Amino acid sequence: MFKASLKEMRSESTWASTTLGDNQTANVYYFYADGNAKSIIKMITKSLFQWEMPNLPEDLSFFKQGKVWLATSSHEKQCFIFPENETEASKIMGIEGLRVEELDD
Repeated sequence: MFKASLKEMRSESTWASTTLGDNQTANVYYFYADGNAKSIIKMITKSLFQWEMPNLPEDLSFFKQGKVWLATSSHEKQCFIFPENETEASKIMGIEGLRVEELDD
């Protein structure tokens, strides 16, 4: 389904939310966040944490201008958001039902 939005696939040991040990690697898929990908993401699941192998690519993440903006660790049920500024942070904090834990730097 995502083929039209696929940018590239790389064999990597580190990605936005994970670092593998023992020289292990995994196929990491990079997609354009275009209309096709958006409609599939909204249709396929109702939770970021449902993005788990073997049915879906694991650890769905989003990048903004080459930097991680949102990263998930699906099996850990964790999501990390890195707002660019206070305005963006305030909008995120205002999402109804969102449980937030701020991490220390």
